[in-house]
Amino acid sequence: MRSLKMYAGLSSALVLALAGCGDGENGNEADGNNDANNVNNEADNNDAANNNDTAAEDYQELEITFSHNQPEGSPEYVGARAFEEFVEEESGGAVTVDMYPDSQMGSLREQVESTQIGEIDITMQPSAVVSPFVDDVKLVDLPYLWPEDIDQKYEVQDSEAGEELLGSLDEGGFSGLGYWPGGFKLFTTNGQEIHEPSDFEGLTMRTMESPTLINQYESWGGNAEPVPYAEVYNALQQGVVDGQENPLQTIYLNDFHEVQDYVIESYHGTMTYLLMANQGWFDALDEATQNLIREAEEVGVEAARENLAETEDEFRTNIQESDAEYYELTEEERDAFREASQDMHQDEVEGSEQQQELLDGLYDEIESVTGGE
Repeated sequence: MRSLKMYAGLSSALVLALAGCGDGENGNEADGNNDANNVNNEADNNDAANNNDTAAEDYQELEITFSHNQPEGSPEYVGARAFEEFVEEESGGAVTVDMYPDSQMGSLREQVESTQIGEIDITMQPSAVVSPFVDDVKLVDLPYLWPEDIDQKYEVQDSEAGEELLGSLDEGGFSGLGYWPGGFKLFTTNGQEIHEPSDFEGLTMRTMESPTLINQYESWGGNAEPVPYAEVYNALQQGVVDGQENPLQTIYLNDFHEVQDYVIESYHGTMTYLLMANQGWFDALDEATQNLIREAEEVGVEAARENLAETEDEFRTNIQESDAEYYELTEEERDAFREASQDMHQDEVEGSEQQQELLDGLYDEIESVTGGE
């Protein structure tokens, strides 16, 4: 019995010893794998660093000042951040972007002025704010010009006709980089439902500082009053104006629906932002950096469009669930507005052969894209 116990004890000891050897071998193998992984990770990091160094060598060191008006969470903000990330990553950090959202660099007009004189390198501003500086871009804000399908609208803006209009920014000392989306504008009003142009009689609507938008409401029988963007909520709340126009995301993120009785989806116009640079600054950049900025614009505008598509339904639902009455103009009601707006189109371009040609080019492209719908 004692011999059996001793044998059992020796066997157990041998098993433990072998197990211990096994653990040691596995442990050494794991350590070997960790060492290999560390080497690989270090190599990857070195490759990334080398790639960044190589990319940085391709670009001049540059710090871009980029301003816009929209708050965090807006499609414009998302697109601007995508622009920033692309520039800094592709350049290996040689080109950086100082982003100033939410009107940190001044009012909308002040940001355009600062870009024109070179205090801001790149800005993203509504076309209506830019039109006092470059009259041709007022065509963007003509009521009932664009297709009601958002993708068709993008197609027209991305077309040669759209590029020609964007190119007119040169006349104001800007380099046009692209059209950025804000969505279709809606009417909001207090005390008055809107179903036809004559419903605006006696109402004063807030607009941006744009003669075209002022003429829009006057052509429908109403009045318009420019109010700075930062003051719109108070102007609506205090009854300084009876209503305003803006896309869903602007209405919701600024709580305009909380101080308005009606929110009307009208498809009467788009909030189109122009991404533009100071012309002298942009022209002085080397070709590689100019191309980098153009590529970043394509990345940014795509991110903004995708975010707008993802969030608009949520904004619409939240407004519909608020105390404001929400409704969409019928096709017949939109047709009545469209017909009432056609004479204004011609009034706006009267006396300018260049603007008539630009407008005719847009008409032709719209008909091509929509099939004459």
